[in-house]
Amino acid sequence: MERVKANSIDHVTEKVINRFNETFRLRDVSLLDNLIAEDCIMETAMPAPNGVKTVGREACLNFWKGLIEAKTDFAPEEITIMGEKAIIIWRLRWGTGVENSVKGCNLMTVKDGLITEAIGFLKGTLSN
Repeated sequence: MERVKANSIDHVTEKVINRFNETFRLRDVSLLDNLIAEDCIMETAMPAPNGVKTVGREACLNFWKGLIEAKTDFAPEEITIMGEKAIIIWRLRWGTGVENSVKGCNLMTVKDGLITEAIGFLKGTLSN
């Protein structure tokens, strides 16, 4: 995985995002403890065109717990940290081969050591 850092990196943001990603790699939802703000807002990538907005720590935790418990593989490919902001470019796999995967990104905000916002986007086909 390639890591791109801004000149004035916020080490707290990097630590939080690394732990967030480890949660999925290790499939250990307990790693999310003390990472999610009470007023966290998350917007999923699907369904198109706008995804679903989830508000609040417990609701966001429940969504991420569902992803962790699913038989999928979430793998970050590149992480960029810019102060309180982070961009995670990732691939989600549900089988072997690129045809059983999708590439996307999350735009994350970390304030005071807690994730306050997570907005997901993914590549998909456009249809008429």
